[in-house]
Amino acid sequence: MNEMLIGYARVSTHDQDLTMQRAALERLGVTPDRIYTDQGQTGRNRDRPGLRLAMAACRDGDTFVVTKLDRLARSLRDARDIVDELTAKNVKLNVGGSLHDPNDPVGRLLFNVLAMVAEFESDLIRARTREGMQLARAKGRLHGRVPKLSAAQQALLVQVHRGGTHTIVELSQIFKVSRSTEYRTIHRNDA
Repeated sequence: MNEMLIGYARVSTHDQDLTMQRAALERLGVTPDRIYTDQGQTGRNRDRPGLRLAMAACRDGDTFVVTKLDRLARSLRDARDIVDELTAKNVKLNVGGSLHDPNDPVGRLLFNVLAMVAEFESDLIRARTREGMQLARAKGRLHGRVPKLSAAQQALLVQVHRGGTHTIVELSQIFKVSRSTEYRTIHRNDA
């Protein structure tokens, strides 16, 4: 049986580009048809379609390749779970050209340190984001999501709903909003 290299690349937003990771995976020997990707998926979300497909493509003796560990997982627990799943399938893990050996104590230590650094980096990003949002709120620049309906549209929706002339489905078509938005608007008005 031929051993295959299975590549995985991930970016957190739809605006980011996978080109650099794809090129790095190809330099590491992964053929383009064996590269699985996720775009707009955070590393903290373990349920990623591309990751699921990449893991399913792995067979006994294959090597799972990522450019950096933080592209695979952003938490120590997820990184360990993924490695345990790969190890159970007898699949090796290649991180940026370095082969991870789950049976080597030093290899396990280095892997855990890298996974902790990825998790720490993710925690720092979230903390900075929260600080930035608090600062924007304090300066009056952050007001939350813009409502789908203006105040006048909300009042009209409630009035028509109370009149009983239209169903919720008809109102959602008229106002071009989801039923959940209608229910929230009606509920807010009743409260």
